[in-house]
Amino acid sequence: MKACIFTTPGPATVLTMADLPMPTLIQPTEMRVKLKAAGINPIDTKIRGRGAFVPEAKVTVLGCDGAGIVESVGSAVRKFSPGDAVFFCSGGLGGDRGNYAEYAIVDEQDAVHKPARLSFAEAAAAPLVLITAWEALYDRARLETHQQVLIHAGAGGVGHVAIQLAKLRDAQVATTISSEAKARFASHFGADHCIYYNRMDFVTAVMAWTDSRGVDIAFDTVGKSVFSHTFKAVKYGGDVVTLLAPADDTPWKTARDRNLRISLELMLTPQLQPLSEARRHQAKILASCAQWLEAGQLQIHVDQTFPLNQAAAAHEWIEQGRGLGKVALVMD
Repeated sequence: MKACIFTTPGPATVLTMADLPMPTLIQPTEMRVKLKAAGINPIDTKIRGRGAFVPEAKVTVLGCDGAGIVESVGSAVRKFSPGDAVFFCSGGLGGDRGNYAEYAIVDEQDAVHKPARLSFAEAAAAPLVLITAWEALYDRARLETHQQVLIHAGAGGVGHVAIQLAKLRDAQVATTISSEAKARFASHFGADHCIYYNRMDFVTAVMAWTDSRGVDIAFDTVGKSVFSHTFKAVKYGGDVVTLLAPADDTPWKTARDRNLRISLELMLTPQLQPLSEARRHQAKILASCAQWLEAGQLQIHVDQTFPLNQAAAAHEWIEQGRGLGKVALVMD
């Protein structure tokens, strides 16, 4: 089969097309999926740049997110049959199991039936960001109805679905953006207040928005100084959830003085450990989101699609921060 691979970490140009053996079923709960699309996420560019999570892997096929048609199933598969359209978050962390390819092996516990109203590109772009935003807001921060929430980078992949998930709980949402186009985009998905972080101090803007109280929850998708500066924008006893590892010089005293609850979110942990129960929980999250996607209550915006053999260009697009929402690869 055709696949996009890298053997040595580096810039986007290390991604090359190759012919790999057709993947085969090993476990009875596995399925072979003919891929129609693969989502591209920032984690893909990081793995490509620094190396796979599997150090001994000679070849890595990237892509945690995929969508396609089930071609064959193992003897213990019960939820799916050949011909079913599915989407999932599985693979792409090292070795030859990833979704920048024509076929992928997926365990049935990781897959969900694709909502009919979504294109394969939209479905492939959805899983990682949906699960990440759900776990951050619903599981970590325990978002409640009518709370005030700050979501950083609301025009991004995680950001635009986090806004929607917060609004589905009737939250009030402020988000940071950098341009008029991104403000219109975030507002379209439900943001109540857009803060131009490149024109004003976002903490000052948040405190004005909340009458000096601070938000109940802040969701950091940027990291570094943005994470630590966010402490001042959160109410006493509030929640801060971050997707990034805190810097060594993080001023924790500010968080402590405000009695903040700090949570870390890495949705790939269940695959890296591995943790079967957590993987099943993530599949339930995806199934719940699939119902909202089917009903039109939740949307995935794919800003650009690229053919499989242009994965390097797709990575460059992401690293330049040029798009809104998500980017996907589509297979012939």
